[in-house]
Formats: sequence, structure tokens, C-alpha cells
Amino acid sequence: MLMKVEELNRVLYVDLTKKDIKVKDRTDLFDAYLGGSGVAIKLLEEECPTGIDPLSAANPIIFAVGPLTALYPTASKTVAMFKSPLTGNLGESHCGGRSSMAIRLAGYGAIVITGSSDILLYLTIDGDKVKFRDASSIGGMDAQTVGRILREAETGSGVRTIIRTGRAGGKLVRYACAVSETYRHFGRLGLGAVMGSKNLKALVISADKSVEIPKGKRKEYRKVYDEIQDVVVESDAMKKYHDLGTAGKLYEMNKLGGMAYKNLESASAPEEIARELSGENFANKFLSRRISCSHCPVGCVHLASLRELYAPGYYFKTTTIPYDNEPIYAVGFMLGMEHAEDCLRMIDAVDTVGMDIMSTGVVLAWATEAYGKGLITKAHTDGLDLQWGDVSTYLEAVEKIVEMPTEFYQNLAMGVEHASSVYGGQDYALAFGGNEMPEYHTGIACYINNLTGARHSHLDSAGYTLDQKLIGKEFSIEEVVKSLIAEEEWRQILSSLVVCFFARGVYTSERVVKAMAAIGLENWSPEKLEVVGREIHRAKMNFKFREGFDLAKLRIPKRIFEVPTPHGLLKEEDLRKAIEIYGEIISAQ
Repeated sequence: MLMKVEELNRVLYVDLTKKDIKVKDRTDLFDAYLGGSGVAIKLLEEECPTGIDPLSAANPIIFAVGPLTALYPTASKTVAMFKSPLTGNLGESHCGGRSSMAIRLAGYGAIVITGSSDILLYLTIDGDKVKFRDASSIGGMDAQTVGRILREAETGSGVRTIIRTGRAGGKLVRYACAVSETYRHFGRLGLGAVMGSKNLKALVISADKSVEIPKGKRKEYRKVYDEIQDVVVESDAMKKYHDLGTAGKLYEMNKLGGMAYKNLESASAPEEIARELSGENFANKFLSRRISCSHCPVGCVHLASLRELYAPGYYFKTTTIPYDNEPIYAVGFMLGMEHAEDCLRMIDAVDTVGMDIMSTGVVLAWATEAYGKGLITKAHTDGLDLQWGDVSTYLEAVEKIVEMPTEFYQNLAMGVEHASSVYGGQDYALAFGGNEMPEYHTGIACYINNLTGARHSHLDSAGYTLDQKLIGKEFSIEEVVKSLIAEEEWRQILSSLVVCFFARGVYTSERVVKAMAAIGLENWSPEKLEVVGREIHRAKMNFKFREGFDLAKLRIPKRIFEVPTPHGLLKEEDLRKAIEIYGEIISAQ
């Protein structure tokens, strides 16, 4: 079934309490804010009451795609937006796989889920047909098993997405994630916990349509499509993501002295560990295949095959495990792992229970240091002796975070910001705005990014990249802040289209305008995109401020001032000054 480009404007509203659905035309939002993050933040403003508990029925979940989805290479992401149970303000997470393609070709630009079911259920969205199905038989299962069962139980193979939670979501771990297509995740900020609070185990979204390019535009569309495809495939712009994936930069980041190791005990691991946990070593020893998100030719998703003896007599099992830069950092470098195999075991364990791996790694790193300093004891850890690099103990700890047998694990399940407020050790509790840190200890820009970014994510404005560009150069704090704001504003456009950030060098403002014009969206210019990007960014920040976020009250872990970056030691007064400048700039515009 063909649908017009403008049918992106259809929004599906699902009320889990009433088991009711409706579809609205939201041309007003899509014309003004493109799609993705831009439309999602406006829907969140409409649907999320001020000050509500993130785990209450009043917290909406919004999935949104963009005008380039299913039409151009690497326009392959879905934006999920909600109020975060981890930070208490903006929750935004992006996921690839087939999620964006399925939503768009099911006939929607966004899906809004409100209310809470009285029974555990999963949703099936097959074009215009939406059904509420009993999920009681799969409630306690991990995300991989749920995926296998629903693949058999539901129709639409090949043109559907299955978004589901693991056990952590049902247990309301505040950094529980949602899994799509087994190897992709809505990772950060607790979407899995929000789904769990709504008694929503999964969504199965099946495509039954295709997008029709307007007559008179087809030659132009093919020309622009081929231009983008050629840049993605033939140039060096994305080659690194295909060859080694994001893990390809781990060794060089460690060599630079910008890698957090053992809870940022230092900014680089010993040489032998850095080589063991490098992308090159993972590729040489374990890489079994590469896969891509829908409508992406890059193949940046790298899958390892881990072969392990599980019984005497040469009985082996082989597990396929996705690995990336951030997971290797979080449960490899941060936990002092000495073997790549142990890092893969940890990635698999965290994926199985359905938790964000960055938050999990940072939480366990803090707990290990706090245990070593005597702040917590075996009475807290339920008998576990937390030691750097001890994979078997960490695997047990992952299970205990989900099952919460003691008050200590209940607190760990709420994140490192909360746990450290209970037990102490906040000087080395590496959370920024409530979200656990990514790997980078590259300089002042990465921490301005982590503290002020709308999602407290390294991908908000890529401060770590700016830090590296500024090594050996003179710069002012104000220049850094302005550069980060400009980058974050532009990324609002990319995440509204919705384009993978790995392709940010491909989708320049001029190429975006051409791509949109070629599908009939002709009223855009680079200048208009700049204005809209700024407006979307401010809308996100205003939502955060509305929900209690306060730049002046940001806690900054002392640890980041004690370990040299590639620029030398950071100064707290410089970082506080940067936050002040940031607030002044966004308030004035």
C-alpha cells in the first residue's frame, strides 16, 4: 500500500488504561519541527503533567521518526522520549535496528503511549490494526527470549520491529533499557523502567505500506539519494564504522590519556590491558559478522562469537554478543577487566537482564571503590567481595541489582547519584545531572557536555571531539561553550530527521535541504534549520527546568579534578564558570 510523504503527520495515541486508541493528524507539529526529537519534545510537553512521578501512569512514552526515515541511507533511528526515572527530568533515547522503518511504514510519524495497564500486556501495531495482548506468560523473561517467542507468535517477519524489556524493566531498575532486534537498544535514562511501570512488556510494530515519492520529483530524489549513498559507501566518511566499529577508537583514546579506567582511578589503562580491550583485538579474536540498521549500508554493528566450554567432554556453547565502544569502556576499562572474553561475558549478562550498560558499569565501578574504602561491606553486598577484574563476582552483582535482595542493591538500582547520596563516596560517584558518565576524560568540553547537555550524553554535543581538536591550542571557556551549544542545536535537526549521528558528516545543512526538497518538502533552508534547531534545544531545556533541573545546583564529582586530562588538570572554577556562561547564553536567546 502506497502512502504519501505527508502521511508522516499521523500520530497514533494508545491509552493503556482504557485499552483505547485514536489517530490524529499533527501536521502542525511535523511542519514546524520536522519529526523525531522536535515533534517528540512537543508531544511530551502536551502529554506529561508537571512534576509527576516518572514511574506513574501519567508519564507518557513517545516514539517518533522523521521525514527522511525509510527514504535515505542512515536515516535509521527512532527517538523515544519520556520523563526519566533516573534523572527526574528529560528522558530521551535513540535506537536503530528496524524500529524507525517499521513505525514509518506502519503509517505513523509518532506513537504516544499513555496510562498503565491493569495486566501485563504487549501491543501489536500492524498498520491500522492495534491489539492489546496478554503478556503474563512472558513477564519474567529476558529480552532475547521474549523476542524469540514474539517472532514466532506474531506475523510480519522481515518488516517489523519488536521492542521489549528484560527482567530489569519489570523490576523498575531506574536505568533499565528497551531492546530492539536483539542487538540494538533504547539504552539510556530508563525507558525500560517506564515500560515496566506501565505493565507494557513489548511492542510489535509491523510495516504494511511504502512511501510514494511525489510525481515530478523522482529523478531529483534518485540523484540526491545516489549522492548520499556514494558519500556513505565510497568515501572515507564512515569507513571506520564498518571496519572496526566504534570500538576502533578505544586504544587511541587510552593512549591519549582520555579513557576512564577503574572508576577514573587514572585516565589510561596499562598498555597490555589497552591492547587486550582494543577494537583491533576484539575484531581479530571474536568478530563473526557485521549487521546494519534498516536502510543503512555501513554495517557498524559488530557481533562477537564467544565459544565456551560448559560441560566436560568438549561440550561447547557459542554466544553471539554485540560489542561497541561504550560497552567495552563501561564493563571493561571501568571494571579493570584483563581479558576481552570477560568483557564480552559482562556485556552479555547486562544485555540479558536489560539494563543500560554504561550506567551498570559506572554503578559497579563506584561500588567496587566504595567497598575497597570500607564505605560498604559484605553485609551490604550480600556476601560479594567486589574486586577489580573479578568477572564472576560482577556477574553475580548484575543479577543482584535486578533481584534486589538487600537494601544496598535497591539503592544501586536507582543509579550511582542516589546510591552515593546514601552511602557516601560522592567525590568519586561519576554521574552528571544524574546520568552515569561515558568514557571520556578528554578535557573541559566533555564535562560541560555531560553536565549541561539535554540528555547528559556524550552525543549531545560531542565535547570529547572538541577537546581533542583543541589540544595544543589556546582557547577561551566562552568559545568552548558557544561551540558546544551550536553543535547541540544542529544535532537537534539530525535527531528530528532522524539521522544516525555517525552520519553527521554526510548530512550537512545544504545536503539536508536538497534531500527534503527531493521528496516534496521545499520550504526549508539552512537558515531555517538553524532557527528550528535552536528552538527544539530550548524546548528540551525548558522541560528540564520545568521538572526541577537547576544548573546552579549541579553536583560535580571531585575525582574529575584529581586526574590529569590531555589538557592537564581541570579546575572546578573553570567548569563552574562554563556552566554559568551556558546558562546566560541559553537564557538570552
